[in-house]
Amino acid sequence: QVQLVESGGGLAQPGGSLRLSCAASGSIFDINAMGWYRQAPGKQRELVAIITNSGLRNYADSVKGRFTISRDSAKNTATLQMNSLKPEDTAVYYCKIVHFGSDYWGQGTQVTVSS
Repeated sequence: QVQLVESGGGLAQPGGSLRLSCAASGSIFDINAMGWYRQAPGKQRELVAIITNSGLRNYADSVKGRFTISRDSAKNTATLQMNSLKPEDTAVYYCKIVHFGSDYWGQGTQVTVSS
């Protein structure tokens, strides 16, 4: 059993910053990748950023240069530093890990960017 717990969402003003954290626990042996996805109202869930166990990072074009994903493999945690936030970043953000070929999702954390 694998559990993911996200934290760090909330309200930010345009141009502000937020930091999301994801902690994986349970029967974890080898996480292939950790990533963040988001889903805005009325829209499909989309990839925001992902980092592999070799440190390779991939970002959505809309967040490149503003968001940074990192992970601590020893602690099974991942963070998403979000800077220069825009109203269009408003969404529920989900952490996902790939573990032995299976996807595991967190419960989601709300990020709202508004003045």
